[in-house]
Amino acid sequence: MEEAGAAVVTAGEAELNWSRLSVSTETLESELEARGEERRGAREALLRLLLPHNRLVSLPRALGSGFPHLQLLDVSGNALTALGPELLALRGLRTLLAKNNRLGGPSALPKGLAQSPLCRSLQVLNLSGNCFQEVPASLLELRALQTLSLGGNQLQSIPAEIENLQSLECLYLGGNFIKEIPPELGNLPSLNYLVLCDNKIQSIPPQLSQLHSLRSLSLHNNLLTYLPREILNLIHLEELSLRGNPLVVRFVRDLTYDPPTLLELAARTIKIRNISYTPYDLPGNLLRYLGSASNCPNPKCGVYFDCCVRQIKFVDFCGKYRLPLMHYLCSPECSSPCSSASHSSTSQSESDSEDEASVAARRMQKVLLG
Repeated sequence: MEEAGAAVVTAGEAELNWSRLSVSTETLESELEARGEERRGAREALLRLLLPHNRLVSLPRALGSGFPHLQLLDVSGNALTALGPELLALRGLRTLLAKNNRLGGPSALPKGLAQSPLCRSLQVLNLSGNCFQEVPASLLELRALQTLSLGGNQLQSIPAEIENLQSLECLYLGGNFIKEIPPELGNLPSLNYLVLCDNKIQSIPPQLSQLHSLRSLSLHNNLLTYLPREILNLIHLEELSLRGNPLVVRFVRDLTYDPPTLLELAARTIKIRNISYTPYDLPGNLLRYLGSASNCPNPKCGVYFDCCVRQIKFVDFCGKYRLPLMHYLCSPECSSPCSSASHSSTSQSESDSEDEASVAARRMQKVLLG
C-alpha cells in the first residue's frame, strides 16, 4: 500500500496518486491522516489528490483537516452517493472530478456549497456518469465555474438559471434525456464548447445565436429536423456536429395556419401602410405589440407578428453539405424571393440561396454531418 501510493514531490508541490488500489474508505482514511500529519511539518503543500477507481462510499474525513491547499481532487469511478461536508473545507479547490459514481439524490452535494469558498475557487467540475435527474440548484451558484460536465446522467431539462454561470467556457450535457433548450442558455458570453448530443432535442432556440464566443456545437443524435437561420450568426463556430438527426428531407406539406388575430391584423395594417401615430392614439397592448414585428423574407410583403408560416430552406455549408434552416413567411400565399416555387413547402425547402451559401462557407470551417 505504501509503495503503490507513494507521493510524487516536485518543486515544493506534491501529488498523491492512489488510483486503482481498490482500498476501502476505512483503509484510505488512516493513510490520509498519516499523510496529513507528515505534511503539516513539511514545506511542500499537497496540491493534487487522485483517488479514482477505489471502493470509496464516502469522502475521507481527513480531507477536512489535512489538505487545506488542495487544488485538484479526483474521486471518479467509486461508489459515492454523496459528496460530504469534507468538501467544503477544501477552500482553494479548483478542479473536482467525481464522474462515474452514484451521485444524484437530494443530498448528493453538501449543504452550503453555494455559500462556501468553493463558489469562488472551483473552476472545473465533472459529474458525468452519475444519476442526476436535474441540475442541482447549488451548482448554478458556482460563479467561477469554467467547465461543467453532466453528461451521461438522467437530466430531463436545462434550468433557465444556467445563465448564472457567466464564466462558463465549456458545457457538456450529452447523453441525457433533455427535450428543450432554454433561451437563457444564449446568455453565456464566454461559452466556447457546447455539447448537447445524444438527447431528445427537437428544436434549437434562435437565442443560441447570441453565443458569440462559441467554437464547437455538438448536436448529433437528437431529433432535430431543422436549425434556425440565426445559426449563421455564430461567426466563430468552427465545428458543428449534426449526424444522427432526422434533418428535414421532406417537410410537412399540410402546415396548419391559424387565422391572424384582430390584434395582428391591426398591427400589420399600421406597419404595412406606414400609418403615423402617437402613444395617445393607440391602446397600450397594441403599442407594445407593434414593437415585436418581424420582417418577412419577401421584402414586398412587409411584417408578421405571432401569426406566420414556418418553412424550411436548405443552405449550402462549405459547398458540400446542405443544412436545413427554418424561415418564416407572413402567409401561406407568400413566397420567399429566393424560392423557386410558392405552392409547395417541399419545393421551397429544396431551393438554395447563393448569398447565404457564400456567407455560410466563409463562416463555417468544419461541419461534421457524417
